[in-house]
Amino acid sequence: MSAFRNIGIFDSGVGGLTVLAAARAACPGTQFVYLGDTARVPYGSKSATVVRRYAREIAHYLTKARAVDALVVACNSASAAAIDVLRQECPVPVYDVIAPGAGAAVAQTRTGKIGVLATRGTVRSQAYVREIHRLDPHAEVTQVACPLFVPLAEEGWTTGPIPQTIALEYVRPLIEANCDTVILGCTHYPLLRDAIANAICVEVNLVDSAQPLAASLADRAATGSGRLDILTTDDPERFRELGDRFLGETCPEPELVPIEVLAEPEAIS
Repeated sequence: MSAFRNIGIFDSGVGGLTVLAAARAACPGTQFVYLGDTARVPYGSKSATVVRRYAREIAHYLTKARAVDALVVACNSASAAAIDVLRQECPVPVYDVIAPGAGAAVAQTRTGKIGVLATRGTVRSQAYVREIHRLDPHAEVTQVACPLFVPLAEEGWTTGPIPQTIALEYVRPLIEANCDTVILGCTHYPLLRDAIANAICVEVNLVDSAQPLAASLADRAATGSGRLDILTTDDPERFRELGDRFLGETCPEPELVPIEVLAEPEAIS
């Protein structure tokens, strides 16, 4: 198997920068190209058909125009809606965030009771439920859609009484189900980790799929220039403002890629 020298990562917006941060830490020296589709964010409230079209467009652009040799679908909603078609059509290996998160949760749970906090689209897809039950048919899975977490994270409201109150409402079903392991099923949610943990009160395993995903990339990553290109489909200045917080370091100046450039392909390969 050839080594990855130029890894593409995409998300509906800035949330996938948390995945990029973990991948860069695990793969020092590897070149990355990140595309945040901020012109069409959020994906979580859109239909699977629409999200699948967006994902195919971005995958086509990254593999053809940016010559990536591996592709990471950092968006949970896009992973749920499009991972199968992308793996069929893409000429490069395609990684999702759902399988690593589900695998880590099954490995860490002691009771077999797993919670999933995610967007409406990811919950509706049942993708986490299917993957968890593939690994452990006896696991009990409780899912909760958390539509307010994304705007809280993007606006920087990650601590204090407001996110704490909202988190308490969202985690209540997980507390009632006695979940001992909870998947943060959206790339924005790690920024709210403390609020979620405090709301649950009891000791739980909070699973962020970025870490196991990054570890799988490291097995095939090549060391090179370490270059990082950031692309966005709308408002690079706003992306840069949010980027530092999500990336955990100074975000490079984003390059604007208008959505008109992302014409829907008949096939990616």
